[in-house]
Amino acid sequence: MPEAAPERPSRIPAGRLSPQAMADARGGVLEGLAWLGRPPEAAASWFYRVVRLMVRFVIFGGFRFRVTVQGRELLPPGGYLLVAAAHRGWMDPFVAVHALPVSPRAWFLGSGPSTFTAAWREWLIRRLGGLLPVWRGGVGIDGHVASAQAVLAAGAVFVQMPEGTVSGPPGRIGPFRSGAGLIALRTGAAIVPLAMAGTEDLYLGKRMAARVLPPTTAADLLGPHWDGRLPATGSREELDLARSVVAALAARIGPVVEELHPGTLDPPDHPRRLRRRLTWLLLRPGRLDRATTD
Repeated sequence: MPEAAPERPSRIPAGRLSPQAMADARGGVLEGLAWLGRPPEAAASWFYRVVRLMVRFVIFGGFRFRVTVQGRELLPPGGYLLVAAAHRGWMDPFVAVHALPVSPRAWFLGSGPSTFTAAWREWLIRRLGGLLPVWRGGVGIDGHVASAQAVLAAGAVFVQMPEGTVSGPPGRIGPFRSGAGLIALRTGAAIVPLAMAGTEDLYLGKRMAARVLPPTTAADLLGPHWDGRLPATGSREELDLARSVVAALAARIGPVVEELHPGTLDPPDHPRRLRRRLTWLLLRPGRLDRATTD
């Protein structure tokens, strides 16, 4: 009687691995500009334009998503920070790109572990451009500031979603992390807030909304009580100042998200075809009844 073939070890799905475990499996990771291997560009290449058209065909033609954007006339010509919330799903980067012109390009500070789940995706994104990856527990804020400075110097748009997660209540923003404030302070660049709503629950024909808010700066957000002095890099004082910046940003974006959200909701008896599949299309599946504890 022939011996039974040895069982193959089960492969742990990428979504169940911690960022550190994924990094170790790769023999270490590169973040930001070191991963990209070239200066970020502002011009939209032909390859980017073709892929963008294909994605738009799928999203707006195949899925029949409807995204209303207000305030595009407020966008500066380039070389600014875009801070977007609420971050509730995989459609958020596409909503942000939809709100922006084709050129100058948008470059996202995004999660490497959740994006590089397959080798072909990493190859495509590096070739396409638009992402400067972050690995939690990685190299720290200095590399991300350098990424932002390179994008701004090119005249492109540096996009951040400071909640850092898609978990959270629909129609409201979650806590902002301080990294966006540190980048704003160290670059001194113009900041464009972007309010988004309706991306937490997706199905055929889903409505979403976004609104571009008037550009601001870290100095404007801190108000007249700030003396204009930048604390030492990496100091507790700098971190406290960054927290004040993101708190002021949240105060501007939060009410607009709450205002936009009701317009993205359909009646309870409205058909929600492919709801689970589309909601978690590019994410690890989770609960559809999201809450603050997700």
